[in-house]
Amino acid sequence: MSPPGAPDLAAAAAAPGIAVAAAPDLPDIFPPVVRRRGLRGVVARHPAAAIGVAILLLMLLAALLAPVLFTVDPTALAPSRRTRLPSAQYWFGTDMLGRDIYSRVIYGARVSLVVGFSVAALASAIGLAIGLVSGFVRVLDGIVMRVMDGLMSIPPILLAVALMALTRGSVGNVVAAITIAEIPRVARLVRGVVLSLREQPYVDGAVASGSTVPAIIWRHILPNTLAPLSVQATYICASAMITEAILSFIGAGTPPTTPSWGNIMAEGRALWQVKPTIVFFPALFLSLTVLAVNLVGDGLRDALDPRMAKRL
Repeated sequence: MSPPGAPDLAAAAAAPGIAVAAAPDLPDIFPPVVRRRGLRGVVARHPAAAIGVAILLLMLLAALLAPVLFTVDPTALAPSRRTRLPSAQYWFGTDMLGRDIYSRVIYGARVSLVVGFSVAALASAIGLAIGLVSGFVRVLDGIVMRVMDGLMSIPPILLAVALMALTRGSVGNVVAAITIAEIPRVARLVRGVVLSLREQPYVDGAVASGSTVPAIIWRHILPNTLAPLSVQATYICASAMITEAILSFIGAGTPPTTPSWGNIMAEGRALWQVKPTIVFFPALFLSLTVLAVNLVGDGLRDALDPRMAKRL
C-alpha cells in the first residue's frame, strides 16, 4: 500500500492513456568478491608458491625414501661399468668409477636438504636473538653491530672456505661454517625491524605501564618480526644449498666419499665435454630445489605483506 500523498503507481499504470516508465537496474560497478578457502584457495591465490611446495615435497620424499626408489649403494665401485650413458639399467648413467649416478643424486638430496634447512633454522634463531637484543638495548647496539658489519664485509663463500680450512670436512662443519656466514644478515634485518617497532605507541604504552624489557620484547616486538624473518629464512635455505655445493665442488665441503650434488659435479667436470650427463643431473636437481625454495619465499612474502597482495 502506498503511503499517504504518494501517487498510486499500480492505478496509474492501469488507467488508459497513462504510461509509467520504470528506471532500469543500476549496473554493478564492482564485481562480486569470490572467497576461496582451503587448499584450493591457497593454490589459486599463490600458484607459484604451490608449485614450489610440491617440488620441495617431492625432493623430501625422494631423500627419505631413497633406499626403496630402485637405488643401489651410491658408493659401490664397478670399474668395468664406468662412464655408461643413461639407459634402462642406469637411468642417469655411471661415473668414471662405475658408480650409479641416479643413486648418488637421490642420496645427495639428503645432504643438500639437511644443510639448507639446518642453516636456515640455526641462522634465523641466532640472528633473531642478536637482532632483538641489539635493536632494543641501545647500549649493546654499537658493539654488536660493528662485529656484524665486520663479518658482512667478507663474502659468505670466502668466510665459509676460511672456516672450513680450520676443520675437517663433514656435514656438521659445513652447516656451522655457512651458519656463521649467514647470521649477520639475519641480525641486521631483525635489528632494522626492531628499531621501527620500538617507536610505536603501543611500545610506549607498555613502557609506561611498567612492563619489563624482556616482557616487551616477548609480547610486542618478537611477534612482529616473524613475518619478515620467515621470508628471509627461505632465501637463506636456498643460499646455503648453493654454498654447500660450491664448497664440495672446490673440495672444501663434505668428504669426497659422501654423495652430494657438489661432489658429483666436481668428479664429473673432467669429463664434461665427453660425458656431460655426469654433471647435468646433479646440477638439474640443485637448480630445481633452489628454485622451489625461492618460489616458496616469494609466496610467503606475498601472503604476509598486505602491500604485495594482488587481489582480495
